[in-house]
Amino acid sequence: MKQHAIPTWRHFGRQLRLALTIAAIGWAGTIAAPATAHSLKEVEDQISAGDKYFQAVDQPAPEFNLVDAVGREMSLYDLRGKVVVLNFIYANCGDVCPLHSQLIVQLQSMINISPMKDKVVFVSITTDPSRDRGAVLTEYGEAQGLDPVNWTFLTSPAEQPEDTTRKVAKAYGLEFTDVDGMQMHGLVTHVIDREGKLRGRFHGLNFELLSLVTFANALANDTHDLGDHSEPPANDPWSWVTSLLGGGQ
Repeated sequence: MKQHAIPTWRHFGRQLRLALTIAAIGWAGTIAAPATAHSLKEVEDQISAGDKYFQAVDQPAPEFNLVDAVGREMSLYDLRGKVVVLNFIYANCGDVCPLHSQLIVQLQSMINISPMKDKVVFVSITTDPSRDRGAVLTEYGEAQGLDPVNWTFLTSPAEQPEDTTRKVAKAYGLEFTDVDGMQMHGLVTHVIDREGKLRGRFHGLNFELLSLVTFANALANDTHDLGDHSEPPANDPWSWVTSLLGGGQ
């Protein structure tokens, strides 16, 4: 008989913190006054201080020109104006790829009940394009529970070389190495801003969900360097959520 994990107070506390975070993000998204905004550098510093799996980046994101399950072309340039959460997986992967996809599901569910839903898109790129195309892409998303409203699974066009998407992954700093028909690889969730710049990497599976949601919110709402905010206003929602949640999962 399958054993089910018994929920703990820590589990309930984590769920409460996440729910309160979503409420705070919704609040933050409605505030437009520059006096209450943090600079992106401040947000990066806050996340870096509490999440060792976060890496701030500031460089042009490598371009890609790929297709979705029905053959529609999509490039990184087509996604300008949106924050892009990007990862690399393949459907036949039986170990870490499904775990990575489930992490994306959690992030997507958090973002999609906030004002960020129309500002953030999730893109997964397969590194096994010869097998991952058409119905395979669609069925993978359905099986994992990913919402196609702002998630898509991309592959290379049929006429392109087999290693096209692996070269894209390498441009983002990831190697996918074939070993006995499987691919050995690391796990990174990349965050690209609305102008097409790679702004952050979240390594592995153990980063704080709140870290990425906070970072995406800063990029989605055009947070810029606005000077010294060492003493933020009392009505600053980010100060409130940080003190309330302690920045933890």
